[in-house]
Amino acid sequence: MKPPAYRIQVLDRAFQALDALAAQPFGLGVTELAQRLDLHKSTAHRIAMVLESARFIEKDAASGKYNLGPKLFELGRAAVARLDVYEIARPHLRALAAATGETAHLGVLRAGEVVSVVHVHSRQTLTTPITVGARTPVHCSSIGKAILAFGPPAEIDTWLRGRKLTPYTRLTIKSSRRFRQELSATRARGYSLDNEEREEGLRCIGAPVRDGSGSVAAAISVAGPVSRVGLNGALASLVIDAADRISAALGYRAARHS
Repeated sequence: MKPPAYRIQVLDRAFQALDALAAQPFGLGVTELAQRLDLHKSTAHRIAMVLESARFIEKDAASGKYNLGPKLFELGRAAVARLDVYEIARPHLRALAAATGETAHLGVLRAGEVVSVVHVHSRQTLTTPITVGARTPVHCSSIGKAILAFGPPAEIDTWLRGRKLTPYTRLTIKSSRRFRQELSATRARGYSLDNEEREEGLRCIGAPVRDGSGSVAAAISVAGPVSRVGLNGALASLVIDAADRISAALGYRAARHS
């Protein structure tokens, strides 16, 4: 790449210092930093002091070495927050649909309902007719259960307050107590289920998608007839892996593994 026509030497050196520290997980002392940047020690020290005062780097009291600071994490999280989760998720959903042979969805929680925002159709003859923008009740949706189960407990209380759980099939969960038990079971096994609760003969498996801050931003699922979508955990592993990959692309660095 052609170097920019307008350069500020002190900024160049500051950026070089950050790059050097990023490459050293155990940090660098001022002398080491000066050597890597080919600078006089006093110059490296002044750069380090400015970066430290702005929280771009921090000094370990025990070793005296500098490491990257919390300001960089804050800026990175802000940048990741601007990413379009829908576009990031799309290729992973295509891969999930190809691997499972079932329709894959991504949904979010809006105004107390699940809203489908991305879907990739199965190539099977018998498929689920979900469309973008479709709204589904949370209590009989694998996506809704995943979002609530892996989010803050207070959100469960808020969602349930004054709400009637409408039955759609004989398997729909109708009581708040039973729904809380279902969410607890979801957290324990690592994925959610809609086991013919919205429509007889249809089964869905879901998992949460987290953003760079660790918050549950959405959830994904695969949906298909019970004759193809079993309960043996094989499909669930594929759904969890896809959710983890989307979460990692959004900046989450502690994705679950089953």
